Amino acid sequence: MRPVRTLAAALDEGALVLDGGLSNQLTAQGCDLSGELWSARLLADDPGQILAAHTAYVRAGARVLITAGYQATFEGFARRGIGPRRAAELLARSVELARAAAGTSPAEIWVAASVGPYGAMLADGSEYRGRYGLSTAELERFHRPRIEALAAAGPDVLALETVPDVDEAEALLRAAEGCGVPVWLSYSVAGGRTRAGQPLTAAFELVAGHEQVIAVGVNCCTPQDAERAVGLAAAVAGKPVVVYPNSGERWDPAAGNWRGPAAFDPGRAERWRRAGARLIGGCCRVGPGAIAELAASIGSQSPRGEAYGGSSGQAPGGSPGG
Repeated sequence: MRPVRTLAAALDEGALVLDGGLSNQLTAQGCDLSGELWSARLLADDPGQILAAHTAYVRAGARVLITAGYQATFEGFARRGIGPRRAAELLARSVELARAAAGTSPAEIWVAASVGPYGAMLADGSEYRGRYGLSTAELERFHRPRIEALAAAGPDVLALETVPDVDEAEALLRAAEGCGVPVWLSYSVAGGRTRAGQPLTAAFELVAGHEQVIAVGVNCCTPQDAERAVGLAAAVAGKPVVVYPNSGERWDPAAGNWRGPAAFDPGRAERWRRAGARLIGGCCRVGPGAIAELAASIGSQSPRGEAYGGSSGQAPGGSPGG
């Protein structure tokens, strides 16, 4: 069942809880995510595991589910011998699986179709650097077919997520123009800048006045960086803010594991909400337990606030954590 309200209308009324990292939940279920397609491989090989992971987050209290499409691209599927028609079917399946999980709850649950950055397709960590040596036009041509396929599957919103630089953000927004589905734009940041080193003010200014964008913010970053970004995003863009940071642990590529303490604290959510956040969840290493705490902390709806400047004006219409 589709939600009664548009996501933009719901955000005008209060905060919503996002899900957590899809990959860590799939790993907890015993899935092998090795390989360039990562969690997207299961769209073809074991979709029931993806359905189970989404359902775990629904039970935890998530009201927005991000699909398993982060690393799903026509190019990536082609390297596995999957042709364009079948690839389009798998992209649509990512939306269908999230919608099926949403149907297990009587609550309104929205589906966000994940659109990861170009670097995710490369599977070499370059999504945390950006600056791939491609023009904005080239990036737009890369992203457009996948966005069109996902939009045709009928998600409630496109999650343009883990974007490392402003150039790719511009390309993604151009590729999504005219697709008929609202979007949110979420940057991956570090130290108060995009991963490519650009000021966050410039990054958030990109969507000011952009009617298709119903929220802007950050994901796949430390909780500390997320907290610094929320108020700035609200002030600069004048829109609801989306925020879903990692657990705070650090990935060690040489050792192939996570190091350091977790710093994700669901108790921060109320501060984020007061600063303008309306979509609040987790990314890498944030599982259903933390999302349940988050849902208990802020509830599925919070009183309407004015931090981001009111309505988005939108007409009805998951990376290491994806």
